Amino acid sequence: MWRRRSGASKSEPEEQWSEPRAEAREPAALTIDALGRKCPIPIIMLADQINQVPMGAVVEVLADDPAAFTDIPAWCRLKSHAHVGSVEIPQGGWSIQVRRNY
Repeated sequence: MWRRRSGASKSEPEEQWSEPRAEAREPAALTIDALGRKCPIPIIMLADQINQVPMGAVVEVLADDPAAFTDIPAWCRLKSHAHVGSVEIPQGGWSIQVRRNY
C-alpha cells in the first residue's frame, strides 16, 4: 500500500510517496491466526476481536489467503482503523498489522 509522505519540504515535489517499512514492525497486543482460512473469515475474526485491545494498540493478523492481503487494508480504510503494514512470513502468507483507532 502506498501513502503520502507527510511534512514534505518546499524543495521536494508536492506528491511524494513511500511504502510502509517492514522493519518498522510494532509489537502486537493481539495476534489473530487466520492461516488456512479463506476470506472473509480473517476480516470477520479481526472485526470480532479488535475491541479486545486498547485504543492505539496493534492487532496482528496472520493470513495466507491472497484476498486478505488487500481486503484487510481496505477494511481498515472503511472502518477508520490504521493499516500499519504487511510483511511476508516464512511459513507462507502475511503478517498484517492494524492499529485500533476507536
